[in-house]
Amino acid sequence: MKTAKLILGALFCLFVTSAFSPEQKVKIFMIGDSTMANKDISNGKLERGWGMMLKNFFSDDVVVDNNALNGRSSKSFITEGHWRKVVDQIKPGDYVFIQFGHNDEKKDTARHTDPGTTFDANLRKFVSETRQRGGIPVLFNSVVRRTFTDSKTAVEDDDKRDNTSKELVEGDVLVDTHGDYLTSPKNVAEKEHVVFIDANKITHDLEQGLGVEGSKKLHMWYKPGEVPSLPDGRQDNTHYNVFGAYVVAGLLADAVADKVPKLKKYLRHFDISVAKDGSGLFFDVQEAVDNAPVGKPTTILVGEGVWRKPTLPKDKNIKFIMRQGAEWDDEK
Repeated sequence: MKTAKLILGALFCLFVTSAFSPEQKVKIFMIGDSTMANKDISNGKLERGWGMMLKNFFSDDVVVDNNALNGRSSKSFITEGHWRKVVDQIKPGDYVFIQFGHNDEKKDTARHTDPGTTFDANLRKFVSETRQRGGIPVLFNSVVRRTFTDSKTAVEDDDKRDNTSKELVEGDVLVDTHGDYLTSPKNVAEKEHVVFIDANKITHDLEQGLGVEGSKKLHMWYKPGEVPSLPDGRQDNTHYNVFGAYVVAGLLADAVADKVPKLKKYLRHFDISVAKDGSGLFFDVQEAVDNAPVGKPTTILVGEGVWRKPTLPKDKNIKFIMRQGAEWDDEK
């Protein structure tokens, strides 16, 4: 009888603990190429992947684990063992955001796949193995390249991080460079009943709306001497700068929330972000305050770490959102 009471007591304690424990965080794994990947921010480098910024657009109840890598295709991500490392971590209820295409288009055998056959097969592999682990796959197609001319080298320029068609006259309409690589994720999503995010259309509409000159502000387009980290400048139509990654991440977060209702409640909006790891628009809170508009209510999201409190001008209406792990240095 005594043993039975002890067992019942232990079960009751377990029930109480589980019933009142904090809700488990939502996990999002990301796999893809350089347009999504985390970047080296040393020495003032400005290139960013949109996945690097995504965590800001969800509450602290969501953990974003970005495994995207520069230069990888769906094929090389698998053959190099990167996918296996992700699969082994997936738990029931976790999400896996999948975006490949830019490097599947490359000619080298280590990366090249064909839409309709090998590319689709790799996407199905990501989907099926995610589901085998109890995860939830979400397929994205490739973000648009900023190509306003009939470039013959746009695909190869990804690796060069240069616009070798710079001598060609740019028009007013974006020219597609992805072809059928855009339809493969959509087709696989439809056949496998997976959520599909049309990242290409979203970014196409963004860049087309900004036009030939305005769209450069999203990318690594800098004149010689314009920024210290690129003394010779760069004309890169593929990769995002800080501002571009921030804008694209926000748009894609909204699209995800629209297509995945369970994630919608975690969506977070703000006006300016600050982070020490390069995932924000600024590295310094005071700089963010200085760049806030006068008179307009402005929300500044402050990333993890200890921060010096800024001086707030009387003509600015600023509210701070502190991420988990963020604190002011005088509150320690």
